[in-house]
Amino acid sequence: MTVKYGKFELPTKVKVEEDEDSRRARISAGPFERGFGHTIGNSLRRIMLTALEAPAIVSVLIEGISHEYMASEGIIEDMTHIILNIKESLLRRLPMGDEAQARGVKTISKDLEITTDMLEQGNGSYKVKLGDIIDDGEYEVLNKDHELFTVTKPMVRKVIFKIANGRGYMPAEEIQLPNKVVDEIYIDALYSPVRIVNYFVENARVGGETDMDRLVLDITTDGRVTPKEALTFATQIANLHFSVFDEMRFQTISYEEEIEEQEADKDTLLGKLYLKINEIELSVRSTNCLQQANIDTIAELVIMPESDMLKFRNFGKKSLNEIKAKLDEMGLYLGMDLSKYGVTRENVKEKVKELVD
Repeated sequence: MTVKYGKFELPTKVKVEEDEDSRRARISAGPFERGFGHTIGNSLRRIMLTALEAPAIVSVLIEGISHEYMASEGIIEDMTHIILNIKESLLRRLPMGDEAQARGVKTISKDLEITTDMLEQGNGSYKVKLGDIIDDGEYEVLNKDHELFTVTKPMVRKVIFKIANGRGYMPAEEIQLPNKVVDEIYIDALYSPVRIVNYFVENARVGGETDMDRLVLDITTDGRVTPKEALTFATQIANLHFSVFDEMRFQTISYEEEIEEQEADKDTLLGKLYLKINEIELSVRSTNCLQQANIDTIAELVIMPESDMLKFRNFGKKSLNEIKAKLDEMGLYLGMDLSKYGVTRENVKEKVKELVD
């Protein structure tokens, strides 16, 4: 049995603004029906902060050090300080064909040899870095130059790390690993790769309706996942949990499709795309840059990815931000997919001419 529902307003695009280091992004989508911005934003925020997985070093064994309060001759830092440094390691799990192997506890063993020459090059000391110990194809080490401890005399020491995958935070007392060995020290595991998630709900306008929601998610990660990955993973986790209630379904909802309104929206969009660049209010510098790049219409502009725009001669971040702001006012954005209108980067000039004629 099918129940007919009215149309729900849904976003037609998701806008992503990333920082240069790809660890922070501002992701926005709208319009949503009133109230759905908070419903969706809060759910995704909680999932991103608590349910995403990443690898972390959960135990360490350094030959000659039997407990976490012990110091060792030839190493400046005591074990407590070394453990604090290890906690700051950032490992990214690479995709693998054997998923069972990727999720298991991984042991990495290294015979660390510090020679006299290495000490002389460092003026009497050598700083052991994370990349000196972990060089495994299963993980990408994001901070290879992160310093773990400082050695002041020649030595050969075996260092063993155990790496596990998990969610959230787990104190050392709760970590349980198979085959624990003598002198192995467990470490608090900070699995969660997401540092901060804030969400904001702004007003959005659709026709005469001015109380729609526009959801903005401000996501910061530590690099083990990107903000876009964090959001897509959280979305999939949410879908998994909502699917639990599918077995209760005995009626299906269908939604009204307002064909006339969709056609009107299409005509409005096309009317914007075929505007000339000099018909919108841009600075002389930005307009000249676009003309030099042989971009004459809005359609030719919006079909260009942001990364390609920065390749134009004399075209900088200031001009890019001005253009993005202007397009946003028009409900457009760079990198639009116009293929459903038969428009591609290769034929955009011809299509514009055909429709104008």
